[in-house]
Amino acid sequence: MDSTGFVKLGAQLPALADILAQALQTLALPLNETQQRTLLLYLDKLLLWNKAYNLTAITDPVEALIKHVIDCLAIIAHLPAGSLLDIGTGAGLPAVIIAICQPERHCTALDSNKKKIRFIKQISSELGLNNVTPIAARIEAHEGQYDVVTSRAFASLIDFVEAAQPRLADNGYLCAMKGKVPSAEELQALQDTWQIKTIKLDVPRLEDSRHLIELSVKNV
Repeated sequence: MDSTGFVKLGAQLPALADILAQALQTLALPLNETQQRTLLLYLDKLLLWNKAYNLTAITDPVEALIKHVIDCLAIIAHLPAGSLLDIGTGAGLPAVIIAICQPERHCTALDSNKKKIRFIKQISSELGLNNVTPIAARIEAHEGQYDVVTSRAFASLIDFVEAAQPRLADNGYLCAMKGKVPSAEELQALQDTWQIKTIKLDVPRLEDSRHLIELSVKNV
């Protein structure tokens, strides 16, 4: 892979490119060379601008590739189609990763942290991502309807559903990235209104538990 444009990854680039290619193969996610390079450029810029924008506690490139990029790649095949809102996107995870993998999908990256949104604006421009709209706002102050609403920021599934439901289009889906499966109490509190699907994710090179919780409103 051509190292032009990479600042932080440098000598590690070939090894990182191999890890990414193997992960994509395991996930059966067919990305072309340009998309793979863009994912690595995103990682490079995440680490390059980390101190200025306070983006992540992870500074090791391999660890950041696995715990940020590949972790988000694991949900791609499970996402329903349509316009997407990512709440509490932080550095653009998963919004920017989804946008790189699915250029046909429009992704809105929402976070109340203005510095992090400035970072997303900057890298979206540098990486040529025309399908990302970064917005600095709290979810309560944001308007619009989306086919899919994602988040990996909420500790509580109930809090996520409460915040996200007003932004959900008819027949839309909420998709919460979680570590462990939410508690039986949380799921029980939601099951009267929501059809809940729990998808176990196998994230390449990550031993921690990962799940995607997909919710859609029950037709009464």
